Amino acid sequence: MKKNWNKLATLAFCASAMTAGAAGAAHAADIKEVRFGVEASYAPFESKSPAGELQGFDIDVGNAVCAKLKAKCVWVENSFDGLIPALQARKFAAINSDMSITDQRRQAIDFTDPIYAIPNQMIAKKGSTLQPTPESLKGKHVGVLQGTIQETYAKAKWAPAGVDVVPYPTQDQIYADLVSGRLDASFLDAEAASKGFLNKPQGAAFAFAGPQVVDAKLLGEGVGYGVRKNDAALKTALNGALKDLKADGTLDRIAAKYFDVKVVLK
Repeated sequence: MKKNWNKLATLAFCASAMTAGAAGAAHAADIKEVRFGVEASYAPFESKSPAGELQGFDIDVGNAVCAKLKAKCVWVENSFDGLIPALQARKFAAINSDMSITDQRRQAIDFTDPIYAIPNQMIAKKGSTLQPTPESLKGKHVGVLQGTIQETYAKAKWAPAGVDVVPYPTQDQIYADLVSGRLDASFLDAEAASKGFLNKPQGAAFAFAGPQVVDAKLLGEGVGYGVRKNDAALKTALNGALKDLKADGTLDRIAAKYFDVKVVLK
């Protein structure tokens, strides 16, 4: 009986230590590979070079995390709106694709600590009087990326007032329809809009329309890596690596390559 109790006590201790993070840190050495899910059409966070190679802020940070863990990085491309189902189906181990942490998403998956935060803003033709309000957008067509916080916000706040909120599988398709005139505006991350469209020849005739949109409940509290709810060891390992990369300035140095403002959270 005492022998069985000792065994149970040992198991209980290990479970408790894992919850606290001690075991998770120890298991970091056992992680030989990190499979990240990514939707690669959202520059400057993640996109493809002319040679077809993945590039961007999230890609660089993910590679730095893998290097810190001494693990191999494997990138699995997936549509953004399918990232959470694919994570749950074990196609990859973590979502690394500019996914904001929201209460709605927390019902399905877990997240690491917030890594960075980007403001949300609408873009439209230069000289447009459109504002990110239900009154201004009534009867207009606004493109959003499927599965994003921007889609959630637009459908909750604008669609009931008669705004045509149009979801797309990729941001590049939204940009194309903006240029062709099939859309009046798009709502997205301000840095993605600036670096992925407005500062390129394709977006020369467009600009930000109205102020930044703030809503902690619908637009989240920053971006983190999504992980399965029962994957405590991986979450702890990722948090440890990210903490180290913040402390030694690596994340700020990577961010400076892509952004004009400070985005990395403490």
